[in-house]
Amino acid sequence: MSDTPPDRLSVNPNSPHYDEAVLARGVGIRFKGVEKTNVEEYCVSEGWVRLSAGKALDRSGNPMTVKLKGTVEPYFREEPV
Repeated sequence: MSDTPPDRLSVNPNSPHYDEAVLARGVGIRFKGVEKTNVEEYCVSEGWVRLSAGKALDRSGNPMTVKLKGTVEPYFREEPV
């Protein structure tokens, strides 16, 4: 596994951008210079994050999200073992 996080990643197992190995390693996101803990999906090349909006759920039981545009900086929280 490389030392840089993927360009696009999602925490939803139904998404084609889901990667369990990368998520197990621990990925942190800085959006516009601020640490975010409620990121559901991000894309560095397109410059957006999808954040969960409170505790609201859609009819499928997935969290309601808001898509925001700006500078996205993903990083690994832990060193590889």
